[in-house]
Amino acid sequence: MVKFHPMNARSSWLARFSVLAVTVIASPPALAQADFPSRPIDIVTHASPGGGTDATARSMVLGTKLALDVDMAVVPRTGGGGVVAMNYVHSRPRDGHTVLAITPTHLFAIARGQGPIKIDDLVAIARSTDDPIVVMVRSDSPVQTLEDLIELGKERPIKWGTTQIGSVDHVAGATFAQRAGTELSVVPFQGGGEVVTNLMGGSVDAAGLNLTEALDQIQRGDFRALAVMAEERLASIPDVPTTVELGYDVVFSTVRGYLVLKGTPEDRIDILERGMLEGMRQQNFVDYLHGAGLDESSVAGREVWDAQVRRLYDNARQAMIDLGIIRER
Repeated sequence: MVKFHPMNARSSWLARFSVLAVTVIASPPALAQADFPSRPIDIVTHASPGGGTDATARSMVLGTKLALDVDMAVVPRTGGGGVVAMNYVHSRPRDGHTVLAITPTHLFAIARGQGPIKIDDLVAIARSTDDPIVVMVRSDSPVQTLEDLIELGKERPIKWGTTQIGSVDHVAGATFAQRAGTELSVVPFQGGGEVVTNLMGGSVDAAGLNLTEALDQIQRGDFRALAVMAEERLASIPDVPTTVELGYDVVFSTVRGYLVLKGTPEDRIDILERGMLEGMRQQNFVDYLHGAGLDESSVAGREVWDAQVRRLYDNARQAMIDLGIIRER
């Protein structure tokens, strides 16, 4: 028979408690988040090295990696109008270590149902550049104001130069024409440089160009800017009104910014937002903006950026439906 010894029971109880305590201390709750970031962060772009999206991302990374105290890399995944990049990000863990750099190109692809990502899958972090579409004509054009341009389109279709069918400047022009009750005849070219050349040569009546594409021509007096497709005027051309203040709720811009996919922990999104905003306040990024003809107002946080992404998507989708590019679902 084994006799019961109080001291033995007490020793056994203490031993079991010690093991349990060590286990609890060594194993944090399953829901607790690990330190973030815990490894390098990838910024996935759809552009080849050397392009505007690539240059913007690399300029952003310089300050942000210092703010977050982590290595960051720009990872190009080119092809498919942003679809290849979106596929790649969709395949990665939603833990904040993979960030998608987007432009309107991605939003147009989503609107067309291309790729695995839907608009509600996107969670905004921060915007890095906001380069609104500027409606412009040649300086010797009889068109003096936006209303003059609208009236011209009621007499005969406006020859509107665009970079390509379905591009942001095409969709911007089509949306404006539809809401203003005027007509466009779209003339596509291979890029902004060709649009500038043909507007200068008189092959088209008007175009929607980014400020970075035609600021020199505006400042030299070759082009007349009629309106900025934005809610606020641009500091570099402060006398040019916006479409919104003229009564046309048409806002389009070549924007670049950063998002993650839904399911990424909120605390990590907050950390990324704070880090990016701090990084883009550094002088190297400010100098980059100024060199592109933009200013610090390009940079915006999550709330402003998210609203703009959804507005751009909604406008683009409706314009594509109106143009017959996609069907309404």
